[in-house]
Amino acid sequence: MSTDKKIIKKIAVKAVNPVIHKIDATDQIVGRLATKIAILLRGKDLPTFQRHIDSKSSVTVINASKLKISGKKLLQKEYFHYSGYPGGLKRRVMKDVFNSDPSKILKMAVWNMLPKNKMRDQMIKRLKISN
Repeated sequence: MSTDKKIIKKIAVKAVNPVIHKIDATDQIVGRLATKIAILLRGKDLPTFQRHIDSKSSVTVINASKLKISGKKLLQKEYFHYSGYPGGLKRRVMKDVFNSDPSKILKMAVWNMLPKNKMRDQMIKRLKISN
């Protein structure tokens, strides 16, 4: 029997120091900005990243109304919501969503880029978007 074992360095949950990031969204493309935000919320930019530990990092985005949307997405991209009942499919064009609340577009993009597990709700709460 071999006594060689892998030693894994684990970080205590109490040792996690939250980091606050501020991002200006002026003239930035929605998808590229959303990937940066998702990486920061998960804590993948930190050297102490472990996928099962929440980094408690928060992100504040300003000037969401000045986002750049490339191509014909404003007119062609649709957001769907289904109530579960027959005939309950609702569609909204990106232009309508952007005109009503530009921060919703960025929040939905980040939401879909975060991992689909129990920590996603906690991570998205630490995302603050202002127009």
